[in-house]
Amino acid sequence: MTSGPNAHAMTLSSFWASLPTPARWLLCSTVFQVLGRGLTLPFTVIYLHEVRDLTLDVAGSMMALAFAIALVLTPLAGNLTDRLGARIMVIIGSGAQAIGVAILAFATDVPTVAVAMFFIGICNAGGWSAFNVLISSLVDGPVRVQYFGINFALVNLGIGLGGVVGGFYVDVQRPETFTTIFLVDAVCMLIPIVLMMGPLRHVHGRSETPAEEVGVKVSYPVLLRRPGVLHLFGIGLVFAFIGYGQMEAGFPAFAREVSEVSTRVIGWAFAVNTAVIVGFQFWVLRRIHGHRRTRVVMVMAAIWAASWLTLGATGAFAGTLTAATMVLVFHALFASGETLLQPTLPAITNDLAPAHLRGRYNALSSGSFQLGAVLAPLVAGFMLRHHLHASFIAVLLAGCVALAVFALRLERQITPEVNGVGPGAEPAPVPTSVPLQGEDPLT
Repeated sequence: MTSGPNAHAMTLSSFWASLPTPARWLLCSTVFQVLGRGLTLPFTVIYLHEVRDLTLDVAGSMMALAFAIALVLTPLAGNLTDRLGARIMVIIGSGAQAIGVAILAFATDVPTVAVAMFFIGICNAGGWSAFNVLISSLVDGPVRVQYFGINFALVNLGIGLGGVVGGFYVDVQRPETFTTIFLVDAVCMLIPIVLMMGPLRHVHGRSETPAEEVGVKVSYPVLLRRPGVLHLFGIGLVFAFIGYGQMEAGFPAFAREVSEVSTRVIGWAFAVNTAVIVGFQFWVLRRIHGHRRTRVVMVMAAIWAASWLTLGATGAFAGTLTAATMVLVFHALFASGETLLQPTLPAITNDLAPAHLRGRYNALSSGSFQLGAVLAPLVAGFMLRHHLHASFIAVLLAGCVALAVFALRLERQITPEVNGVGPGAEPAPVPTSVPLQGEDPLT
């Protein structure tokens, strides 16, 4: 594990040089892994509704099913991550995701879609939280915060590129175009499996239990009673409900049904999201250092409130260039909020967690996300199908307020160091340059 050089002097090149080789492999895999996800994420609900003729609420229920499966399996996944190691869980999660999207590519009825969502739910249960544990086992200190920020930017780069390509390629009049992108997504999910069984085969992502805690059983209810954990769980739940859960279900449905924009505009909206994150993530990292992470979350909640108000206003200009422009502005605002949250929430979770319990702490964080993501498509599908457009936006605005309240209460429960300030919290590295073209990224 490495904590890296002095944060003030660090560039992206020196950050890269400070990483151990396994961490470099892990970072390199990110874009390829999520490129396929970007092809399908903006269009799954459109595919189910407009191509496979599921009603909006049934399509929303199917997407919620994946997160419901994950919610049930997440406690088990957290325990297995601590016991077996994060590498094994990433392999299992990636394989399940590949199977799920491959089935979805040919699904024409509700039972088949449900089977696909079951496998996708397995990945949601342990794959992503195990990936965070793997990161935390390889790097710590300011480099860990920087790693989460850079990894998030790369994730969005892959998703954004996939969204643009998908937006130009898919056509609701040609179902085979959707089949193709889901199959490409399945192939992309095989890349992390190859890495875990190849150059990363010696990285287990597991920490030994301290001698004084050997034999001590730690249940999830016990963890939730620890200072800050319950409020952290609440932040994850609301974050998923008003954030990524709505990105997969609420936003595409609202943009099609209320804003009346094309799939191409939706694809470009995700590209704008990517451009903002990739362009400003490093600048944001510099600006938030020295500030309480909880306060950063509160600022993000305000920005997200402005973004959902913008999307809600598109209904007055449905089907026009103005509506399309406002959809793009919505995603730009939403992305600026994301740059604030992603470097903070995973860092709080992993700084708060004892090393030997990171799997379970990340499982709790993942579980809160799954619960929010279960509720998001159900609420979106029901409300939009019944034309409760204004009420839908009002619910999301209320969620933004709740997010700020949880962040304020969490601040009172955690130490200054966990909150990113105090004598034990160094400023995180600030990247100012990139490796030269032609450099070997793994040397």
